Order: sequence, then C-alpha cells, then structure tokens
Amino acid sequence: MRDAAPVTIPPRVLPPNDPRQYDDLVDEWWRPDGAFAMLHWLARARAALVPPASRPGAVLVDLGCGAGLLAPHLAGKGYRHVGLDLTRSALAQAAAHGVTAVNADATAVPLADGCADVVSAGELLEHVPDWRRAVAEACRLLRPGGLLVLDTLNDTPLARLVAVEIGERLPTVPRGIHDPRLFVDACELVAECARHGVELRLRGIRPELRGTLGWLLRRMRGGPAGRPVGTDGGREPRIVPTRSTAVLYQGRGLRGG
Repeated sequence: MRDAAPVTIPPRVLPPNDPRQYDDLVDEWWRPDGAFAMLHWLARARAALVPPASRPGAVLVDLGCGAGLLAPHLAGKGYRHVGLDLTRSALAQAAAHGVTAVNADATAVPLADGCADVVSAGELLEHVPDWRRAVAEACRLLRPGGLLVLDTLNDTPLARLVAVEIGERLPTVPRGIHDPRLFVDACELVAECARHGVELRLRGIRPELRGTLGWLLRRMRGGPAGRPVGTDGGREPRIVPTRSTAVLYQGRGLRGG
C-alpha cells in the first residue's frame, strides 16, 4: 500500500489590515532583514525625537508597541517603557526586551490620565479604524508639558501608490498589512491634536535612498541585509527628513499646561 501524499495547507489569506497577520508573522519582528525591517528603521528615527528623561520615574507609553522595537533605542534615556498592543504574541517579545506589556486597544487605554511623560504612537494610526479616538487617548495620557511623538501615512493618492502598490511588493512591508482607507490626513491630525491640547509639528520623512537600495540588493542576493538592531554595523538604512508630508510623516508635539 502506497503512503498517502503529504497534505499541504496553504497560508491563510486575511483581509487588509487584519490584526491576525501579526500572529502569522510573529517570527519576523526581530529579524533585521525580515518582513518588519522598515519598522526597525522608523523606531530608530522616532526614538531620536525623545530626549533623556527629565525626572526620576519618568514613563514612556508606547501605543501599538508590537514586539518592542523601540526599546533598544531608548536604552539609557531613563524611562520606564510601557508598551500597549492588541497582539499577545508580539507583547511576549516586547516583555522579553524589558517593556512593561499591556494587552489593550489604543482607543481604550487602561492607564490613568496624565501618567506619561512621553507617548509614542509609531506606525499605529493608519491601522486604527477610529484614529481620532486613539489620538484623544494619546493626548489624555500625557502630563502637562509631556511629549507626543508619532509617525504615520498620509491620506493621499501618492501615499497609497508608494506604501501599498509599490511598498507591499518589496520585502520591507508585508503584503496586505495596510488598508489605505485608514490613512491619516496630516492637516486633520494636527487639528485633532490641537483639540486635545497638543501642538503637533510635522515633517515628511522617507528611507534614505542609497542605503535602502543597498539593503534591497543584499536582501535579493540572499546576503546579510542588515545587522541586529542595537549594533554599530551601520547597514540599517536611515530614515531622513524630506520636504513633503505627502507619503510618510513624523510628528512631535507638547501638551499645554
């Protein structure tokens, strides 16, 4: 009697922006050449906006923290790093990197008003069906004088072309990770933050071209596309400022007194 042929189970196909994708990609978080490579680059750029803590016991709340990619770049700055995310498999990795993990929704954060010296919302708002509610929560968490840092995708045809039609065909962004209907208009975001007492200043950002092309070539050739985050290898592409906020933009703002 012949052995039965092994059954191959095809990978499940999920709708765009479905949170279950992060469980399917759980082994990719800390690979510098993996599906979340660009999130490493953005985490480094976001952390550069965060100054050293100004007081003992300072708290940084990291909304949509994923597996804690911000953590290595905050080392030595003096914050207690509290990370909030919906995906438990990612939070387990964040906790292993020193993050105090909270399993919750960014639109209903179970933390006290004014508890945070810094709130980070990196690559979060374009994944939240009610981004205005997430912004309200981020601002609520800030103490007077507290700092909000964020980055997200603009609600423009160019952003949809670059981030989805082109970006999701490259190895830096997982296919189907975005729903472009959720992209966040930059002017509306500034106005919404102002409603909650935060004066947000924006600038456009993008991956540095030469380093990114080199990274992609190494990746396509099967070589080491990057070195582990936190080393001094210098192979990880940098995120640099650009004049236009039409695709990807970064925000920094203080909560009024």
